[in-house]
Parts: sequence; C-alpha cells; structure tokens
Amino acid sequence: MTHVTPPPCEDVPGPATAPATGSGTGRRRPAPGEISTGRPPELLRLAGGISLRRRSAAYARALNAAVRTDLEHLRPWLEWAAAAPTLAQTTELTAAGAAAWDAGTDFIYLVGLDAEPGSVIGSFGLHGRIGPGALEIGYWVGSKHGGRGIATTAAGALSAAALALPGVRRVEIHCDQANTASAAVPRKLGFRLARIADAAVRAPGETGRQLVWVKER
Repeated sequence: MTHVTPPPCEDVPGPATAPATGSGTGRRRPAPGEISTGRPPELLRLAGGISLRRRSAAYARALNAAVRTDLEHLRPWLEWAAAAPTLAQTTELTAAGAAAWDAGTDFIYLVGLDAEPGSVIGSFGLHGRIGPGALEIGYWVGSKHGGRGIATTAAGALSAAALALPGVRRVEIHCDQANTASAAVPRKLGFRLARIADAAVRAPGETGRQLVWVKER
C-alpha cells in the first residue's frame, strides 16, 4: 500500500474522563489522566492548502464517508477498519473524542482542503496513551491524496504543537515494521528510531514488530 499512511489505532479517543478545571496556563497540576494543563490549537492552517481542525460533530458525516470510502486501504493497518462504521458510531466516537479533548487526554483532528470547506481527507491525533509527559501521534490520509506530503506536513505541525504544551517532553510515532509508508513520515521529520518492540497483531497487514519513533524537547 503506497498512498495511505496510517499507524495503528488512530481515532481511538481514549477514556472520556471528566473535563479538567482551570485556565490551561500551566500554573496548576494536571488532573488525573490529563497529559498537560494546556491545550493545542483547535485550528492549524498548513502549507499546501490544507488545515487541521479539532474533530467535531459538524464533520461526523464527512468523516464517516471518508472512512467508508477508504476501508480497503485502511484495513491492513487499522484494527477499527475491519468493518464499515455507521454514522451513529462515528457520531458517538466524535462525542467521546470531544470529552477526551476537554479532559486533556487525547486531541483529535481532521485534515481537510481549504478550497473545499467541510471536506475530510484524513484524521490525525495526539494520544495520551503512552504515559505521563508524552503524546503519541496517530494518522491516516485518504488514498486519493497520497504522495502530496500531507501526512508529513500535518504530523510535523502536531509534533511542534505537542512539544509546546506544558509538561509534554516527548512525542512518539508508532507503526508496524511492514508499514513503510508510515515509517517514512517520522524519518523525514527527524524522529529517531528508539526501538523495535513486540506488539499484538490486530490488523491483517501487521507483523507484530512495531517501530517506535521519538522526538524530544
């Protein structure tokens, strides 16, 4: 697969804990499960006429259509792509993601074309599933938009946004050893390959050998 660049488990929003209180200035301790007292920008305008926007209910229908259109390309690498999601499922996932954003545990974005307002051509996320002081970047880009550097541009912007957050010292990208398209993204962005770890095989294309790429402050 050459046009879709997804590490595993993107768009899994994480636990929807209660929203944290405070101003997000970094002057308080993070709440339980909260990665940072700050929050990344909800809108990132990027080079090439694309933008990352915080995932919201307004984009649920477009997101659902984008996933269903590209299931065959996503299925080898993403466990959740085994079956086509219903609109209700996508809407529910969006609501959970909104709660996770407010709680400071996950920050999920959709990438779209500036020339086509409301379009969804992929999804990106900063996930708090790898422990304190760190966020994992997950992503996928639709097959029709491969080869344009969208994944690299967006992942680079999210890496910078993550490392600017109070308390975040490290960003990681995980991908299966066989997913060479995904591995090209952190390599281009100057991440270092920290280790190759054994991992459960959850999608048809996976080998169970996971590359762990790291960038630190």
